[in-house]
Amino acid sequence: MSAPVICFGQQPCGFFPRRFLAAKVFTARRIQAELGGEIVFFFHDSDHDPRETQTTLRHRTTGEARVLNFTFENKIQRKFSPLYLKRIPAGWRENTARQLPAYVDSAWVDAFRGVGAPLVADFCLEMYARMGLLEGVRVVRSGDPAFRRAACDIAEFFVDVPFEGEVVRARFADGALQLHEGGDSFVSLPAVPFDKSQVSPARDSRLRWMQSVVHCTHYIAGAGEQAYLRREDAPEITFLNRDTIHRSDEAYCEAPS
Repeated sequence: MSAPVICFGQQPCGFFPRRFLAAKVFTARRIQAELGGEIVFFFHDSDHDPRETQTTLRHRTTGEARVLNFTFENKIQRKFSPLYLKRIPAGWRENTARQLPAYVDSAWVDAFRGVGAPLVADFCLEMYARMGLLEGVRVVRSGDPAFRRAACDIAEFFVDVPFEGEVVRARFADGALQLHEGGDSFVSLPAVPFDKSQVSPARDSRLRWMQSVVHCTHYIAGAGEQAYLRREDAPEITFLNRDTIHRSDEAYCEAPS
């Protein structure tokens, strides 16, 4: 039998990761200790929603919660560009770092100051690595053109295409490219040729698309994922619930031991 491949997936979820992501890592390491094999993090950096990177911190003295996030260079990039292409404006890191000592240990402030990545998804991934969460973990990225070319064809997907000087993630539906403005409002984009290196999955096609490349034996799912995962698309996978963690939607920033 081949060695287990223990996988979990997540969008970039804050410059300090949300606690549910840390719980997925800890669950994967526990399962690995029992079964052996490798751990794979499917980093869905193709997502475009800027709310994914909201970071909820609690004041170290008062316990008051505060939500921080990246800023973006323009409205189109903020709303529609994939996270792996959203650029971080000059001054954001320095301004944010000045606020952090009230919320996190000095070691994490220093780690944050040391991250030089100019793009949102890269910044998150580097920060997670500096926090030790990615030690011994193989990261695969949904925005990687090589990954996309190797993945299976899917019927429900987005396409990264140029639009007004930026690259945006447009939904492909009924032969047309569209940007969702909110509610029932959509912007139709001109038809352009595209190939698999520009394609990323919609929510319902994500598991089958990921599995066609990762070939995991075990998948650790969070509470939200359990509601929409199409398990019938990958019957060969053993699905596991992530371990419980309190304040799961807040940032994981425990002081290093």
